[in-house]
Amino acid sequence: MSADGPERAHAFKKGGHIVIVGASLAGLRAAETLREEGFTGSLTMIGDEPDQPYDRPPLSKQVLLGMVPAEHTALPRRREIDADWRLGVPAIGLDLDAHRVRLADGQEIGFDRLLIATGVRARPWPNENERDLDGVFVLRTNGDAARLRRRLAARPRRVLVIGAGFMGSEVASACRELGLEVTVAERGPVPLVGALGGVIGSVVARMHREHGVDLRCRVTVTALEGDPSGRLRRAHLSDGTAIDVDAAVVCLGSIGNTEWLAGSGLAAGPRGVACDAGCRAFDVNGIVTDDVFVAGDVARAPNPLYEYNFLFLEHWGNAVAQAEVAGHNMISCGSARRPHLAIPAFWSTQFGVSIRSVGVPTFADEMMVMQGSLEERRFVAAYGHRGRVTAAVAFDQAKWLDFYRELIMAAAPFPPSFVPVDRPPVMRSMSPEFPDPALPSHGATVTITGHLPNDQRVVFTPARA
Repeated sequence: MSADGPERAHAFKKGGHIVIVGASLAGLRAAETLREEGFTGSLTMIGDEPDQPYDRPPLSKQVLLGMVPAEHTALPRRREIDADWRLGVPAIGLDLDAHRVRLADGQEIGFDRLLIATGVRARPWPNENERDLDGVFVLRTNGDAARLRRRLAARPRRVLVIGAGFMGSEVASACRELGLEVTVAERGPVPLVGALGGVIGSVVARMHREHGVDLRCRVTVTALEGDPSGRLRRAHLSDGTAIDVDAAVVCLGSIGNTEWLAGSGLAAGPRGVACDAGCRAFDVNGIVTDDVFVAGDVARAPNPLYEYNFLFLEHWGNAVAQAEVAGHNMISCGSARRPHLAIPAFWSTQFGVSIRSVGVPTFADEMMVMQGSLEERRFVAAYGHRGRVTAAVAFDQAKWLDFYRELIMAAAPFPPSFVPVDRPPVMRSMSPEFPDPALPSHGATVTITGHLPNDQRVVFTPARA
C-alpha cells in the first residue's frame, strides 16, 4: 500500500487539518469542495483583507457605475464550510519542513495540507512619491473600487487611465458611460494588443474613439504632478505633452502574491507558483510536493493542449475550476486524483460590446475571421498555431464559442475546414500582430511561461578521485 493510498486518504478526510491561504474566490470554492466531498477535519482560512470573500468582476463595471456598492459584492455561498477565519492578517512565511504558516501578527499555524490561493495584486505606479498623490488609484480590491467610485461620483474634470488592457479599457468605458472626460495612455500600438493582438486591438481602438475616449497609443506617462496640498493635477507624457487631470487609474497589470513564500523552497516568483496538472506545488528543483497545493490566479500549471507550457491565468472561471480540482485532490488518494485541464475562457464588456474568448489567443501565429465582420464589430475570429486551432475570440457572438471550444479540444486543423454561418466574403489567414514577447506590454490575462526559479537548491560537488 502506498503512503498516499485509499486508507490514508480516508483517515485524512476524518481528522486532518487543512489551511487555505487566500480567502477569495479560489480559496472559498476549494473549501466548499472539501466539505462537499466529505472532509470533516479542521479548516483554517487565512486572508490578508478584512472582508469575507467577494466577487471581483463587478468592481470595474457595476461598482464604478454606481449600480452596486462595493460592500455588496460578496460571493454567494454554496454551503457552509465550518472554518476558522483569520482575516486581515496576511501570511508572511512558510516552513515546509515543519508544515507551518507564519502570520504577520506573530502566530504560526500548523497544517497537514496547505492550499495556496493568494492570487495577484495590482501593479502599482512605480514612483512611490507620485503613487501617494490624492487622485492616483489602482483597481483590484473592493476598497480600491469604493475609493475610485467616490472620486468618479465627484465628477473630476478629466480621468487618466494608464494602460489599455482589459482593466484599463473597462475603466475607460465606465468613465464614458458616466459622462466623464477620459484620456487613455497606452504604450502599445492599440488597446489589448498583448492579449488579443493588433488586428483585434485596432477594432477596440475604434470603439474607444467612437465613444469619445482620448486614446493615445505608443505613449507612456513619464510623471504625475501634484499641487502643494498633494492632490494630483497634471500628467506628463512621453510625447512631450502634459494634460490636466484630477484622477489617474493605474492599470499596468498584476503581480503574483508570492513574496511570503521567499525562502520556502517552493517554485514561486512574481509570475506565481508552479504546480502540476493536479495542482500540487513544485519545489525549486522541480519536484512535486506531497502536501502543498495551488489554485487560482497565483497558480502556473502545464496544459497538454499548449505543449505542456505553464499557463498563468487571471480568469474567474479558471479559478473556480482549478479550486475544485485542488480541493478534490487534497483529500483523495493518487488513483482518484484528477487533472485540471480546463480550457481558459474569459469575458469583458466594453462600450456596450460583449468580448469573450476561449483558449489561449497568445499561443498563436495565425488568425482568421470566421464569422461576421471586424468593421461591424460583430464577429468570431479563430487563432491557430502550427496548423491547429488554439483559441477563438467573439465580439457580440458568444453563442458560437462552445463550438470553437470543441475544435480546440480536438486539436482541429487551422484554418478550419468547415463552412461557417455568416462567413465573411473573403476569408484569409493573417498574423494576429502580437507584440514581440521580449518587449513589455499590458493586458494579457494568459501568459505562457516556463519556470525560472530565483532560488537554486541543487548543489553539484566534484566526484571523489
